[in-house]
Amino acid sequence: MLERRIWLTLVLLLLPVALLVLAVEQLGVRVLDRIAINLCISLALVVGLQVFMGNSGILSFAHVGFMGVGAYASAVLSIPAQMKGMALPDLYGVVAGLELSPYLAIALGGLAAAAVAALVSYPLMRLSDAAAVITSFALLVVLHTIMLHWSQVTNGPRTLFGLPKATDLHLAAAIAAGAVVLAVLFKESRTGVLLRASRDDETAAAAIGADVPQLRWRAFVLSALIAGVAGGLWGHFITSFSPTAFYLKQTFVILGMLVIGGAATVSGAVFGCFLVTFAFEGLRSIEGALNRAQIFTEQVVGLTEIALALAMIGILILRPGGLFATAEIGAVWPFRRTATNGAPRPSPSTSTKRASP
Repeated sequence: MLERRIWLTLVLLLLPVALLVLAVEQLGVRVLDRIAINLCISLALVVGLQVFMGNSGILSFAHVGFMGVGAYASAVLSIPAQMKGMALPDLYGVVAGLELSPYLAIALGGLAAAAVAALVSYPLMRLSDAAAVITSFALLVVLHTIMLHWSQVTNGPRTLFGLPKATDLHLAAAIAAGAVVLAVLFKESRTGVLLRASRDDETAAAAIGADVPQLRWRAFVLSALIAGVAGGLWGHFITSFSPTAFYLKQTFVILGMLVIGGAATVSGAVFGCFLVTFAFEGLRSIEGALNRAQIFTEQVVGLTEIALALAMIGILILRPGGLFATAEIGAVWPFRRTATNGAPRPSPSTSTKRASP
């Protein structure tokens, strides 16, 4: 049975998603609907990255690559057969005539990303520190290169089109909420606890019997599964894309959300995503207003990226752990009080002082 603090954490993390959906539906503005859908997809991606990076303490650049695997796999499975002849003229005959429901294709895209991660990542899970970071970046480069040149499946560097539009706000919010629940439950599971123990002291964790590579591998595969589903969602929302959508720019944004919010907690992933998304939209509006007003002789570009970079630098200097550095939102204040009178529990040092003659 889940503890009260876990239930409270889940409620407080899912509440912003529910309020977002209600607000967008009440306002009925198409632009806000698009922003909310993108936010929910980003939320699933950031939470998926937190599952591995937050619990293992290892920075991973490959996450967006698995988003691309999910997007292309779901596209190949769901593009109408007649459209495939134009979008993917060299597609293999086994799947050329296949046309699945977009919702089933999104789920299978997530499984395809998880399968790829399971096959290629286990040897990498034995690495730590700088070696692990470099190899994760190398894996991103490998995935991007394959997507860029496997013309039979991805249409190469050209834009893949023809995906049926299936992602709406309700579906995106449901997937985002499911990712949050999955991340919280994984963190509180035995695997999550042992993985965090290895993050804090790998030698001590191994000494008590923790199979560190196996624990990391499980988290990595689950992270890739969530990223693959998010990729399928995004593909069936945007309906056309190219491999450049799954590379460094998107990686930088997702990492920025997680670093600002706090990589060690699911709460940090959720609120970092909301904060950065709202800040991005505000800065885009300012950038557009400046360009329309022609205040400067040259067009103002890159304001959002510069602001995100400066925000990451500031957070890393002032609060290296992010906004939610160690504790989930549900454990911040309610459980520091006694069940009798609500007074704060005395610290051990205070009790010792009172007991001293």
